[in-house]
Amino acid sequence: MTLATQPIKQVLAQQPEERSVPVFETERLILRAPRRGDITAIVRLVSDRRVAENTARIPHPYGVDDAERFVAAVNRRDGEATFVITRDGKLIGCCGVEARENAPEIGYWLGARYWGRGYATEAVRVAIDHAFGVLGHDTLQAGARVSNPASRRVLEKCGFQWTGVGLYRIRAINSSAPLDRFRLDRGLWASLKAWGRAREVA
Repeated sequence: MTLATQPIKQVLAQQPEERSVPVFETERLILRAPRRGDITAIVRLVSDRRVAENTARIPHPYGVDDAERFVAAVNRRDGEATFVITRDGKLIGCCGVEARENAPEIGYWLGARYWGRGYATEAVRVAIDHAFGVLGHDTLQAGARVSNPASRRVLEKCGFQWTGVGLYRIRAINSSAPLDRFRLDRGLWASLKAWGRAREVA
């Protein structure tokens, strides 16, 4: 049984206590921890196949149970932080850093109606600053489907360097697909911080 099929009570019982995540404000966005009140908005955005199939682990179709498990499971382990991205009080996406075996990984998605406006770059920079600053990571990795050049551009604008291509399982299409892999280390991040830091507001 995986996290995706476990009942919510079982998920909560197996998870450590939720850790506090700061609230950040950028020029246009607010980033904060997900909460139960976000579930309807998350389902509405992620149930769009165009969103799900550009991530590795979001299933399609995506329902309320999936969103409940997501909210119940995040921000409970050291070295991790997950944020919902809001614009004018409306949830538009999600981003964060997750501990992985080789190196922590940055991940993100936006509702399709919010693509192409620079929101992903703005939000991912907050997650990167938090990962290197507060969480103390020395390197980050990320991936983007080869068929998703917009996601690749987000990573490149945030300083990630291309490291190669690999085949990865994509849950939404129930198959493997090639992903461009990227890496960013602390030294390069430090030289790029001219992009300006988000203001921590809570």
